[in-house]
Amino acid sequence: MSVESNTVLLSGTVARMDVLRHTPAGVPVLDFSLAHASSQLEAGHARRVELEVPAIAIGELATRLASRHPGDRIAIAGFLASRSRRSAQLVVHATQVQD
Repeated sequence: MSVESNTVLLSGTVARMDVLRHTPAGVPVLDFSLAHASSQLEAGHARRVELEVPAIAIGELATRLASRHPGDRIAIAGFLASRSRRSAQLVVHATQVQD
């Protein structure tokens, strides 16, 4: 594994879908969150995992995702980053989506 690796693959249901907005430069931006529930193997034991992850899509992907609704199942690939320079909250920057 590369020391500089930062890749997220997550499937689940859309928990929240904000209204598509645009930057001052006209770039589409969409904030949403993805709810995930699964059973994961940890230290040889099954562990139930349930979480909701904030995510953002930018550009053409934001426009594509804007038609999704809470409850829709999707899978996203992307990377983790801080919400902003002043915030330590992590958000997944979606770079790919699969229905």
